[in-house]
Amino acid sequence: MEPVLGANLIWIAGAVVNFAIIVLALLILPKRRKPTAAMAWLLAIFLFPYLGILLFLLIGSIKLPKARMEAQARIDAQIRERVALSKLDPPHADEPRWFQRVLQQAEELTGIPALHGNAMTLNGDYNGSILEMAEEVDRAQRYVHVEFFIIGFDDTTRPFFTAMENAVKRGVKVRLLADHIATRKVPNSKEMTAELDRIGVEWAWMLPVQPFKGKYQRPDLRNHRKIVIVDGVVAYTGSQNLIDRSYDSPKNQKRGLKWQELVTRVDGPAASALNVVFLSDWAIETGEQLAGQEYVAVETIAPKGDLVCQVIPSGPTYTTENNLRLFLSLIYGATEKLIITSPYFVPDEAMVYAITSACERGVEVQLFVSEIGDQWLVWHAQRSYYGVLLEAGVRIFLYPAPFILHSKHFSVDDDIAVIGSSNMDIRSFSLNSEVSVLVRGASFVAGMREVEEGYRQAGRELTLEEWRREPRSATFYDGVARLTSALN
Repeated sequence: MEPVLGANLIWIAGAVVNFAIIVLALLILPKRRKPTAAMAWLLAIFLFPYLGILLFLLIGSIKLPKARMEAQARIDAQIRERVALSKLDPPHADEPRWFQRVLQQAEELTGIPALHGNAMTLNGDYNGSILEMAEEVDRAQRYVHVEFFIIGFDDTTRPFFTAMENAVKRGVKVRLLADHIATRKVPNSKEMTAELDRIGVEWAWMLPVQPFKGKYQRPDLRNHRKIVIVDGVVAYTGSQNLIDRSYDSPKNQKRGLKWQELVTRVDGPAASALNVVFLSDWAIETGEQLAGQEYVAVETIAPKGDLVCQVIPSGPTYTTENNLRLFLSLIYGATEKLIITSPYFVPDEAMVYAITSACERGVEVQLFVSEIGDQWLVWHAQRSYYGVLLEAGVRIFLYPAPFILHSKHFSVDDDIAVIGSSNMDIRSFSLNSEVSVLVRGASFVAGMREVEEGYRQAGRELTLEEWRREPRSATFYDGVARLTSALN
């Protein structure tokens, strides 16, 4: 009799615990979380209660530690104060009213205003862009600021390391930031950091996961930015990391994978705005405030061109998804053409509605993605959206293997573009620190159109008829991956 009673008590206790888990999940998960993300977490916890709870405790919070959030708030306040003192003339008085509102929204979110007088060029040559940046570092007189998600020391990047070494030798201050988790995964990361120490670069990890040193946050909250600044007046940004085209990965090399990127050079006041992003990250990671000595006031920089540019940082240190809001506003403003390039295209519901709504109002919409993927889960999640996009009228172009089209940019009509580090996926919107540059200028968009035409000529178009012949097994994987992508 006693064994039966004991078994019943265990069963009852288990049922009570499961019920408590369900109630707590319903109370906690929907708060400040998108419905799709909340539903995905609820499904995971309901199906696998203990595993789901463990996973939620590990990666369920998208908040960074309080000290980081407060540091970002202080920096934003300083930026707004400096902008107010600069008394900049509004550079967008002649812009369309809807676009003025987009610029206003971005400044409200970040404190960084739109700036006129910029020149920008594009470089899609992988090795050539690294050599171009190295040549600019060779011309540095005061300082060089380098920030990348992934940094490797190899034959491809050696010229850049040599340029940094030469800069240090002639008295130029060189500072470098690298994402801790992403860069530590590179096979030769210890050799890379040893080389930085040898040549005298001041460097620090971004978002280090070092719990025994008191440095910890959700492990997959990463700094995904790519920035190089020389003397505060010339900058580079885009999709490319500072590493070999294969990412020094034996797995990639075995598959023959090569990354295709796009980098932009910025001359003019917007370079100083990109420097502000670096200075903010440096202050948060090291505690060293450099704004007084290494900031170049935008009003002192002579115009270099006719482009209006606005730098938009985003990430979990902000309470809003700055990049997502910018992208949605621009897509809803498109009247003729919308061309998107994103290696990891896993949009949320708002983005899907914006893109398909553009098709419905007669806008020509094109999407460039890779024919193959380097990340199984993300690639299948991305594919899960092809059907609804094709049915809405989006033309999808597949960049050919063995290349991974890693460029991140899009253009609106013939005079507006965005380029930077941000993918159009949930991770870039919510979990990664990103930087984007919004550009108004027909000359720059014409250059981007040439890049897009190159993608179009190299790849092939995916038709709705072809997509409907996809095997059911692939559709199953796509659906499962899509569900897991909402766990943020």
